Formats: sequence, C-alpha cells, structure tokens
Amino acid sequence: MSIPRPACASALLVLALAAPLPRTLGEGPKPPALARVVVSADRTHFVLDGSDRRFLLWGVNYDHDDAGRLLEDYWADEWDAVVEDFREIKDLGANVVRVHLQTGKFLKSAVEADEVNLKRLAELVKLAEATGLYLDLTGLGCYHKQDVPAWYDALDESARWDAQVTFWKAVAGACKGSPAVFCYDLMNEPVLTGGKDPESWLVGEPLGGKYFVQRITTDMKGRKDREVAAAWIRRLTTAIKEVDDRTLITVGVIPWAQVFKGAKPLFHDPEVGRPLDFVAVHFYPKAGKLDETLEALKVYEVGKPLVIEEIFPLGASLEETETFIERSKQHVDGWITFYWGKTAAECEKVGDIPHAITAAWLKRFRTLAPAESRAEIGVP
Repeated sequence: MSIPRPACASALLVLALAAPLPRTLGEGPKPPALARVVVSADRTHFVLDGSDRRFLLWGVNYDHDDAGRLLEDYWADEWDAVVEDFREIKDLGANVVRVHLQTGKFLKSAVEADEVNLKRLAELVKLAEATGLYLDLTGLGCYHKQDVPAWYDALDESARWDAQVTFWKAVAGACKGSPAVFCYDLMNEPVLTGGKDPESWLVGEPLGGKYFVQRITTDMKGRKDREVAAAWIRRLTTAIKEVDDRTLITVGVIPWAQVFKGAKPLFHDPEVGRPLDFVAVHFYPKAGKLDETLEALKVYEVGKPLVIEEIFPLGASLEETETFIERSKQHVDGWITFYWGKTAAECEKVGDIPHAITAAWLKRFRTLAPAESRAEIGVP
C-alpha cells in the first residue's frame, strides 16, 4: 500500500520444481492434519471445518528478502531456505503465511499459464501442509515493474481482466483440494482511476523498488466506482469458483477510512463485495491516534469476518501496536504481520535500528498469539 514497508527484509518463498521435500521436514513430531478454515454458519467469524469453535488467524506476510527479491526471483534455487523459514514461522506461533504471486511469473500470455511455476506453487502448498500452516495466496502482483510483461500493460481493461481470469483459474487449479490454502486474495490494494499518472496501471512512487498499488481500470467510461469494483470482483470470483468452489476469497485493501475521515469501504461495500467471503484490510497504527485508528477499523465491520492482513509497528511504538491488537479483538478475526527470513536472534546480530525493532516485535508477536489461533493445527 502507500505506507512504506519496514526496512528489514530477508527471505521470501522459494521452491524447486517437483523437488521432494527435504528429509529434515519429516524429523520430529508431525502436526495434525489441517482442517479447512471456513466461515461460521452466521457468517461472522472463522471456524475449522467440522467445529463450531471460533478460530483466529495469526500469521505473517512472507513477501521479500534483504535483497528485495520476490518469491519467483529465487524459489527454484533456494528451497531449503524456504523450508527453514516455514519452520521458523511456525515457531513464532503463526498459523498462516501470506504469499504474493506475480502476474508475469504465472502467465506466458493472456491465455497461457506458466506450468513450471504452477508446479512450484503446488510444492509450496505441500510444504504448508507438512508444516501445519495455512496460505493466504495474494495474486496479480506487479511489484517489480521490470517484470511486468509489455503485452500485459498493453491490454485494455476488458482484455486485462480476461488475463486475470486466466491467472486465477490456473492458480486455483494448482491449489484446489488442499485445506492448507486458506484463501485467494484477488489483488493487493487495488484502486480505480486518479493520481498523477491516471493512464498507468501502477500507482504512485515505488516503495523499496516495488509498486504495491495497482489499478483495475484506467478509464471509467462514465461508470460509478461501485459499478466497476463490483464487476471486477464478480468477474474474478466467478472464474475462481468454476475451478475451486471451496476456498475462501477476499481482496486486501487500503483502509481509506484511516486516511480520510468519513470514507466508506468500496471493494468491501456490502453490495460491491457480496461475492467475497471476508474483509481483508491493511492497518498500521499511528502513534497517539489509537482511538481514531480503531474508529476507522469499525468502518470495515460489514457482517463478515474481518482480518487485518498487514500490521507492523511502523508508525507507532511496539507498545501501541500491541495495544491496538488487544483493543481490536472485539472486531477482528485475524492479524498478519511480517517475517523476512530472519529470526529475532538473527535480526539482533545485524545491529541496526530497523532490525532491532523487528527483533523486538517478533518476540512480542510470539507471546501475543491468541489461544483461538492454536487449536487443532499443531501450533505449540
């Protein structure tokens, strides 16, 4: 989103094509088989399939490494590092890992998927199953502008949405059937038109060399915001459900209510977001403004489970961020922070301020894991 990411980063997802899982993964007690996460009968919270007990998400974004590399930049060569990272994430008390998939790495053309990377994705799903972690698969990333295919940028809205359908059908086809796949997040922080360069699909200045915000159209053609957002959501969710009608679907959004007083949800408007199973929003608490931040959070209570899909002590202290999590429990069904491949101890050895903050936060995160996030999935 348009809030800068923390400076500490080290190890995203990696995996080798069709490579067997290392023997070390099988050492020690295996976690119990994962039960699929589903929405409760009253549509207000999560439960594990076959249970009526509330289940909370507690996890990390696993999005880039110290060199700024994304998943598909190195996952063919450094699988052992990913296995180790998933173990470390599990040791943090997490139960979910948010993975970011780039459009250009999964599409060869608007109508042809990249089978090699799809097979690697399937291996990642197997790793999640074996480790006892759920996956939040966020797609259609264009974070590295240099990796966005020229043919994709040249498409008009209709053709671009068709290509996005190809992407999501291929990803859903590779992942369907696994209870480890918690959800498909259609796109990270989509927006409509406006800004300094309204004809560009990517929005704003890059943060750490990455574009986290992306348009779903560059020409409104006289349509209302709600009309365009609803059509896009309907187009992609329908396509996914043709392939996989069990896995939950959402879209992770910028909390405009935190930026502009009185702002209302667009993608998670009750009518616009009707096909979506839960609300995912990205909140970074601001120092001295916890009350205002909590009021903004309440705007996203629309009668569905609510997940804070990104949170980190970026604009507030560790204590304030912890307080925000505690005070948000009456509204929220999950929190997902960040992990960049370094344990707290490894961050402390680096010796700079960003790593020191990350180390301290990881230690707190481990102790804050709510009891409802540990049930029946092998989290210690």
